[in-house]
Amino acid sequence: MRARASSHTHKAGSLLLLAALSGLVAIEPVPAQSPETSVDPAAFEALRYRLIGPHRAGRVTAVAGVRTQPFTFYMGSTGGGVWKTEDAGQRWRNVSDGYFAAGSMGALAVADANPRVIYAGTGSSAIRGNVSAGDGMYKSTDAGETWRHVGLEDAGQIGEIVVHPDDPDLVYAAVLGHAFGPNDTRGVYRSQDGGDTWENVLFISENTGAVKLSMTPGRPAELYAAMWTARRGPWSLVSGSDESGIFKTVDGGDTWTELGGGLPEGVVGKADVTVSGGNPERVWVLIEHADGGVYRSDDAGASWRYLNDDQGLRARPWYYTHI
Repeated sequence: MRARASSHTHKAGSLLLLAALSGLVAIEPVPAQSPETSVDPAAFEALRYRLIGPHRAGRVTAVAGVRTQPFTFYMGSTGGGVWKTEDAGQRWRNVSDGYFAAGSMGALAVADANPRVIYAGTGSSAIRGNVSAGDGMYKSTDAGETWRHVGLEDAGQIGEIVVHPDDPDLVYAAVLGHAFGPNDTRGVYRSQDGGDTWENVLFISENTGAVKLSMTPGRPAELYAAMWTARRGPWSLVSGSDESGIFKTVDGGDTWTELGGGLPEGVVGKADVTVSGGNPERVWVLIEHADGGVYRSDDAGASWRYLNDDQGLRARPWYYTHI
């Protein structure tokens, strides 16, 4: 169905046509730009990073934007709750105080189908010696004005939230679990009723949880999950086991397959995974291993190529151990 142009569009088009016919304006065709069109780096020379706040304690561990509102963003830190800006960072306000029982944030996600729906997972998955545990998942249905707790109380640390692009009630959460001991509430969780109930769709063990999730654009039943064996001790961090790795589902989480095809094997540590927004076959993984670094797949995870051979970049852990 062809979209109907506004009356202003018709008027502007008529004026340009009349001007062109009278010789006042020379209208030239605009050359089409291919995806490979390069941009002169000089165009970015004036751009500078600057602090836009908010001034709060802790690291920033969760950020989410609203696709249809380019100036609206949400931010979560390790100790300051959730903050919101509607003017691209010029002003921020806290929207979680009085609703959240935990200040440490691990993940934020805005539903594309309804940007008033926001999910917030507490408990940063970037575990350190001073890590603060979360108390589960919160949800807002009025763009952050009010919140309610929606389960996963024993999740400990939540690393990622992914919402189905067409269904704000279908949501996935990567649950790392408690930082200081074994925990049965680990793995990938799915809710099909907006967080009222949750099911664990990918469980490895009480020591290995999910730290990252990525949904393939255009194929929402296809997701990738990074599983991580991790535990904090008083003076140590256990990172890695042969249970860690990258897993994939093509049926919305009902079944999962561990990926190989060139990814590191054996004792694997923390990993991050993301799918290209422009090519659903292209997937990147940053993985902690003796041969760690950046890997890329161009066939949806069937095979992988190591990208750091000539750069000497390695993602090595502090130390590895089995649990």
